[in-house]
Amino acid sequence: MEKLILSEQEIVNALCLFHAKFKNVQPQDVEVELMYDDDAGFTAEAYVNGQMDLYNTVNFITAIRLYIDEQLKRDSMSARIVLDLHDEEGIIANVEF
Repeated sequence: MEKLILSEQEIVNALCLFHAKFKNVQPQDVEVELMYDDDAGFTAEAYVNGQMDLYNTVNFITAIRLYIDEQLKRDSMSARIVLDLHDEEGIIANVEF
């Protein structure tokens, strides 16, 4: 089984790409802030032109799957994706194919 770790920056990139698709803007026009809360889990705020949308853990996984498909050219449906809060690296995604 192949393992891959996506960094916090890669997760931000994945959410920017995901959000840009739905807002019909360029990914560089999207600003994303990642957060973790014991009650809410992993969340993110995505901003475009001053408008904020909130993403939850399910959205993170969906965005990461899109990133794996389009940017890494891999089959995301065969991947097991687990988000993790790392002390030094921030929010990361452990991916197993």
